[in-house]
Amino acid sequence: MPNISSDGLPGCAVLTRQLGGNPAGTATLMTSWLLIEQPGPWPADALEQTLASVFGPGRLDGPRAAGLRPLLIRRPGRHQRDPSAPHTVYVGSGVPGNRWLEKLEVDDLAELAALDVAAVAAGIPGHGERVDGPLFLVCTHGTKDMCCAVLGRPLAGVLGENHPGRAWEVSHVGGDRWAGNLLVVPDGFLHGQLDPGEAALVAKSALVGQVVAEQLRGRTSAPSPWAQYAEIAVRKAFGLRGVDSVLAVDERVLEGETRVVTVQGLDNLYEVTVERNGPVASGASRCSGVIAPPAYTTKTIETLVRAGEQWFRIGRTVPPGIPGRTGRESLTGGRA
Repeated sequence: MPNISSDGLPGCAVLTRQLGGNPAGTATLMTSWLLIEQPGPWPADALEQTLASVFGPGRLDGPRAAGLRPLLIRRPGRHQRDPSAPHTVYVGSGVPGNRWLEKLEVDDLAELAALDVAAVAAGIPGHGERVDGPLFLVCTHGTKDMCCAVLGRPLAGVLGENHPGRAWEVSHVGGDRWAGNLLVVPDGFLHGQLDPGEAALVAKSALVGQVVAEQLRGRTSAPSPWAQYAEIAVRKAFGLRGVDSVLAVDERVLEGETRVVTVQGLDNLYEVTVERNGPVASGASRCSGVIAPPAYTTKTIETLVRAGEQWFRIGRTVPPGIPGRTGRESLTGGRA
């Protein structure tokens, strides 16, 4: 459904697609989650209203600074609130090597005041019943941005039918212009610009421990947009799909907005040179004013293999579109 207002301006997500915006490297930083079921319609400040009713002033400041992301969730479909129904709550960590998810049920949200949110933010489990397998969280927070409702609800409907109990609508996850947004928890991968068929493929892949790199915004626990973008570049270049097959382990500034990110693959290391450029296009949207999508590019990917105690450079992959260069360049024998 086109998201265009009566004055002719497109929604921010539609405009971002028209401008050729690439979602890679745009995931919101999240290393852990507090997911609170809150059925019924959500006003724009629904999350802060709910948190304020449970936690004292400043209680979540430290955990949030440590990477905890509180979010509201509700089941896909009609949003009716039953005050007598219990609330489902999930807590979890999305840090590679320490991914976990646990479930609680509370009759009154005030019970959450006893939750050790600092421990959750630190990645320490032990708060509820263990949950195996991922949840699929689709942003549909239309009072924050109508694009999320228009483009997100069809995704939530399909995933709700395919994966009942695993699919939830979620409040604002950041990046309305990349709707439809799908967050996979506790894997910690945020996908954007999805249609229902693409969302179904992401969910199907996640259930077998794989990540779809196309339209991936990034790993939410990655330390920077450059690291997110580099991981996605390696996944695409070498067909690495496993949740833990790719991990940024180092990052250094080369010059200006260019950074070299070292990425650990299954057997090799990759040094990915990523440049952040100025926006290549911009335009006015109905819901978010002027949109100017970021423009990252992969300059080169150098492959390093280990022999004994040393790493050797064996090849350089130059992605298509880099002026004056194509294919692979041999670097056999060069030391890291």
